[in-house]
Amino acid sequence: MESFKIAMGMDAGDAASLKKLLSERYGRKDALNVIEDAAIGNLLSHRSVRAYLDKPLPEFTLETMIAAAQSASTSSNLQTWSAVAVTDVTRKAALSALAGNQRAIIEAPVQIIWLVDLARLRAVCAEQDIQSDGLDYFELFLMGCIDAALAAQNAAVAAEAMGLGVVFIGGMRNSPLEVARLLGLPSGVFAVFGMCVGYPDETRPAAIKPRLSQDTVLFRETYSLEKAISRIDDYDTVMAEFYNSQQMKRPPWSEHSGKRVSGPSHLSGRDKLKSVVKEMGFLLK
Repeated sequence: MESFKIAMGMDAGDAASLKKLLSERYGRKDALNVIEDAAIGNLLSHRSVRAYLDKPLPEFTLETMIAAAQSASTSSNLQTWSAVAVTDVTRKAALSALAGNQRAIIEAPVQIIWLVDLARLRAVCAEQDIQSDGLDYFELFLMGCIDAALAAQNAAVAAEAMGLGVVFIGGMRNSPLEVARLLGLPSGVFAVFGMCVGYPDETRPAAIKPRLSQDTVLFRETYSLEKAISRIDDYDTVMAEFYNSQQMKRPPWSEHSGKRVSGPSHLSGRDKLKSVVKEMGFLLK
């Protein structure tokens, strides 16, 4: 993984590396122009790491990641998220089984489970003798999901700045009740996703996966669905070239994505998520 110092300005070599990262991110040689900055290079070099060395994390890694996470924005400073760091081999194996038997969860030295946490606010209200009925509304659950995602992304950036790799694990939502029991989560706390953290195994390197072109996702003043779908065929071609380079057999992105949302049978059990979330203490009024 290419390393960049977090500092304003880049020399010619770093600028060339930035251009290369942009080319990989969009799967095109004539990469668009961006402001040249080393911190931007760190962000552009992100990739999902699913192969890890059997090597412990440096001391204070978790503390650093959580400090970065707590520096993210949080709505009304309510801080409606928490995290559970799991290093126990048996518990990681159990989490892997619940998340679709993902090997990375076992290999990575740490699995961080990011949580919507309304239980803490509920308890604070009780101590202050204040009603907490507002926590029963969908807005607060959504706020918790957003807070957790913002915090986790900050933590991921911090981990990668320290030379570590990460991958987000949405499979924690496959069996939320079982995950909650395994982690001892009370009512009002829900595991949104996990995150593997560790040293990447460079003998099994992860590549930068191309994204949709900017003119597919960036609109000026008003949204245009016509524009949003105008370059999908081009992206299918970019992804086909990427998968060929990785010696992976995959259908076109549009076909794969369409099948992924074609019906409840493709949601890995998450089609029942709304009723399960309510069972876990979120009324979602």
